[in-house]
Amino acid sequence: MKKLETGSQLPNLCGRNQGGMEIQLTSFIGKKTVVYFYPKDDTPGCTAQACSIRDDIDQLKNRGIEVIGISADSVSAHAKFSSKYDLPFTLISDEAKEFINAFGVWGTKKFMGKVYDGIHRTSFLFNEKGKLIHVIEKPDTKNHAQEIMEIYETKVERK
Repeated sequence: MKKLETGSQLPNLCGRNQGGMEIQLTSFIGKKTVVYFYPKDDTPGCTAQACSIRDDIDQLKNRGIEVIGISADSVSAHAKFSSKYDLPFTLISDEAKEFINAFGVWGTKKFMGKVYDGIHRTSFLFNEKGKLIHVIEKPDTKNHAQEIMEIYETKVERK
C-alpha cells in the first residue's frame, strides 16, 4: 500500500469521533493539523502516545496545532479510551479502514516473532492549507507532542 506523500492534500474523508459526531477532515483546513494513526486503544504504546499529546495539548493549541488520532477501534472503544485517560482531542473510528487505506498505513507487521497485518503507527503533519508537509514514520510514543512541535518549528515556521 502506498503511503500518502509529502505535498498531498488532506483527504476529504468523514468519520465518527469518540462522541459519535461526524468529523470531516477537510474542516481542519485553516489550522496546522496532525493526523496520527495508532494500532489499538488502551495498549501500552498507544496510551503513551495519546498521553504525551494530552499532557502537552495546551502547548500544541498555543501553536495552532490540532491533533486527530485514528485507529480501527469502534466509537465506543474510543469513548472508553478517551474517558479513561481524559484525552482532550478527537479520536476517529475507522472500522471500515477508509482513512487507513487513504493514508496508506495498513500493512505487514512483525511483533515477537509473529507476522500479521495491521496499522503502522504513523503521523502526518499538514499545514494550514491542508498540504502534507511531513510524515513521521515511527513516532516517539513517549515524546510525541514534543516531536510534533519541533517539526512544525523547523519545517514550517522557518520556511
